[in-house]
Amino acid sequence: MNKVQTQKQESKFQSMFASFAIPVLVVVGICIYLFVLGSPSNFEGGDPKNHPIPDGVGHVLGLIYKGGFIVPILISLVLMSITFSIERFLTITKASGKGSAEAFVRKIQSQLSAGNIDGALAECDKQQGSVANVVKSVLHKYKEMSANKEMNTDQRVLAIQKELEESVSLELPMLEKNLVIIATMASVSTLIALLGTVLGMIKAFSALASAGSPDSVALANGISEALINTALGIGNSAIAIIMYNVFTTKIDKITYTIDEAGFSITQQFAASNK
Repeated sequence: MNKVQTQKQESKFQSMFASFAIPVLVVVGICIYLFVLGSPSNFEGGDPKNHPIPDGVGHVLGLIYKGGFIVPILISLVLMSITFSIERFLTITKASGKGSAEAFVRKIQSQLSAGNIDGALAECDKQQGSVANVVKSVLHKYKEMSANKEMNTDQRVLAIQKELEESVSLELPMLEKNLVIIATMASVSTLIALLGTVLGMIKAFSALASAGSPDSVALANGISEALINTALGIGNSAIAIIMYNVFTTKIDKITYTIDEAGFSITQQFAASNK
C-alpha cells in the first residue's frame, strides 16, 4: 500500500469518526440530562418537578436539570469539544513523531552535509510522524535526482521542491481535519447559551408580570435556567477556543519544521551539484 492510499484511508476514517461521533454524543448528552441530572433522587420528594434537594451533589445536578431543554444540547456540545480535542491531540502527537523535531532536522542536515542520504533516511524511520514522512519522500527524490544526469541542476531542484509541496499537501490536511468542529463549538455554544438565557429571562419576567403577587417559584426557575445555560455555554466556548489555539500552534510548529527541513535539503542539493 503506497503513501497516497494510506493518507486517503486515514482521511476517510477521520471523516467517518466525525459522522459517527456527533450523533452518538447528542444521544449521550440527552441521556445524561434525563437519567443523571433528572434522576428523582436529586429532587425533593423524588419528583423532578420539585426543587432540587438542599445539599450535596444532587443539589448541583438538579439545579443544572432545571436549566431546561437547552441544557442537553449544551451538554452534547461540551462532549463534542472534549471528544474532538482528544482525537486531535492523539493525531497531532502522532504526527509530531518521536523525540525533538528540531534535533531531527539537525541530524538530517548533518547526514546530508556528509553525503549520507541512506543515513538521513534511517533517521526518518526512527523519527516517524508527519515531518519524517515528508522529509523521507523528499530524500527519495533527492536520491533519484542525484542519479539523474539528463536534467540540469535547476530542473532537478524544481523536481525536489515539487515533491516537497506534494508531500506537504498530503500531510497537512490530516492535521487540520476536524479542527473546524472545535472552532464551531466555540461560537455555537455561546449562541445557544444566549438562546437559553433569553428563554429563561422570558420565564422570569412572565412570573413577575403575573396578576397578584409574583410567582416566586417560576421566577427562581426562570433565573436559574438563564444562568445555568449561560455558564455551560461560556464554559464550553472557553474550552473550545483554548484547545483550537493549542492545536493550531502545534500544527504551525510542525509546518515550520517541515519548511526548514525542505529548505535545507534543496539548498544542500543545489550546493552539491554546482
